[in-house]
Amino acid sequence: MTSTLRDFAVIGSGPMGLMAALELLRAGHRVDVYERDDRIGGMSASFDFDGLRIERYYHFVCKTDEPLFTLLAELGLSDALKWTDTKMGYFVDGKLYKWGTPFALLAFPKLGWIEKIRYALHVMHTKGIRDWTALDQRNAREWIQSWIGKRAWDVMWERAFHLKFFEYTDQLSASWIGTRIKRVALSRRNLFNESLGYLEGGSATVLAGMVAEIERLGGRIHLSAPVQEVASHAGRVTGLRIHGELRPADAVLSTAPIQYVPGFVPGLPAEFADRIRRIENIPVACVILKLRHAISENFWMNISDAGIGIPGVIEYSNLNPGTRAGEHILYAPFYMPKTHPKWSLPNEALIDEVIGYLGRINPDFRPDWVLGRHCHRYEFAQTICPPGFQAMLPPMRTPLEGFFMADTAYYYPEDRSICESVKVGSALAREALAG
Repeated sequence: MTSTLRDFAVIGSGPMGLMAALELLRAGHRVDVYERDDRIGGMSASFDFDGLRIERYYHFVCKTDEPLFTLLAELGLSDALKWTDTKMGYFVDGKLYKWGTPFALLAFPKLGWIEKIRYALHVMHTKGIRDWTALDQRNAREWIQSWIGKRAWDVMWERAFHLKFFEYTDQLSASWIGTRIKRVALSRRNLFNESLGYLEGGSATVLAGMVAEIERLGGRIHLSAPVQEVASHAGRVTGLRIHGELRPADAVLSTAPIQYVPGFVPGLPAEFADRIRRIENIPVACVILKLRHAISENFWMNISDAGIGIPGVIEYSNLNPGTRAGEHILYAPFYMPKTHPKWSLPNEALIDEVIGYLGRINPDFRPDWVLGRHCHRYEFAQTICPPGFQAMLPPMRTPLEGFFMADTAYYYPEDRSICESVKVGSALAREALAG
């Protein structure tokens, strides 16, 4: 136990905020977690989908997610982690191809033999990268093209990048895409079998375990408690203003999207607030369908087809078979800047658009396959990470004494996952404890 007891406030009850709270409590301090939503979880939160409890946004586990494995063991939840040999597909120019294995690459007719060899060498090279510093400075498109050539880029990557980033397509760091290639490439049982994990009960299982441990250690979680202001005096945090009431705190850790921070932390220096504002983000509208039948055998299907306006579909039931008989869950994300005309469309229009694509992917699809339909939106889903992004990121320790911050941008260059939330949450707590 520490000799100096301090009062910490954590903003946000996603896995990152909960992990930060856990570490602070383990160090012997008092902790209050404040969440503006009516439930814990952030992007990992679940909802009732016509009687099925499921996550708003899809999650999966890779073989390299060691911080998550450690947390599950500490919470006594290791047995909840299950593994599935998953399949990947690639829908291009009106046809669905197998993908993700050496045989699939050899059989793929859209690339020549030299391009296939270059593609395989690129994946093998990327799997072995340990230091991403040099690639942080390189442009993703130029780096990939240097390995596989422009024509292969056009076939394999161009449309996927465009449908996720639009006008930001040519402003991405090579290390950002490289870590995603590596994470999935290393999550294999062998050369021919991709193996991904899921939690029985979904992310709610680990979230509930974290909450139980926080409460056992004396921490408190306040739902429907939006932060109006991080109060400060003479350059130091004094507490949080919630529902007009000042809640005193010695230090505040924010895990909310950092784009909100300049608005509720008036004590930050103007130049630091401007640095935060320079970090850009793309929203997502994620359509979720409950179907009578699977569209394909794949968990993940990348799409590069001129007639389809989404970069892929994720058939979650092909990873996690824990849904009820005759119910198959499919996620279809629309990533787009707020300037895109589709962002202003109602959810039903986006849902109808996705349903309209399914018959192109699987000619057997019929509208009566759809048993349930839903769409969730999140304003800060994907950080734009241009070359040199590591230096752009503001430090977790801000110039306002006692105020610390992180969000999904701080996963960089790693992919968004519960594992990275756990890792960054621990790092944020360490920074606060050192202060």
